[in-house]
Amino acid sequence: MKRFKILRNVLLATVASTSMLGFAHAEDALKMELTANQVIKNADGKTVYTAVRTAPAGTVIQYKATYTNTINEDINDLMVTLPIPANMTFTGDAMPASAQASTDGKNYADMPLMRKVDGKMVKVPYSEYRTLRWNIKLLPAKKAAAVALNTVVNK
Repeated sequence: MKRFKILRNVLLATVASTSMLGFAHAEDALKMELTANQVIKNADGKTVYTAVRTAPAGTVIQYKATYTNTINEDINDLMVTLPIPANMTFTGDAMPASAQASTDGKNYADMPLMRKVDGKMVKVPYSEYRTLRWNIKLLPAKKAAAVALNTVVNK
């Protein structure tokens, strides 16, 4: 799917512009690697991740961003975000589970997102989630941390 490749490139560009709070080091202090893998259950029921470039509707894809601190100093309060591509729906699976979600990319809250409908609080459908963010409180010198989210390719 050509759309999938284009959206993956957009995702890479967006993730590359990660916001960092309290971070006053050189730009090359943080290295980010993004992978897209198909999520498959094998015959034993174990989850297996396979690299993917294109995928048909209904395929579960995990986007995983690994952040590596390349300097000899700790990085504190690193805020990272991963957008959910337009032709994908978030499954509700985020690693670590401490992620916050947004329907507009500006306002974030703990999951599940809630809203008031007819005077009652109801869960916001995952199809309306547009981005997730995590606060990596401490990324030690020369260490890495990863965040991930699962999506399903829309029909």
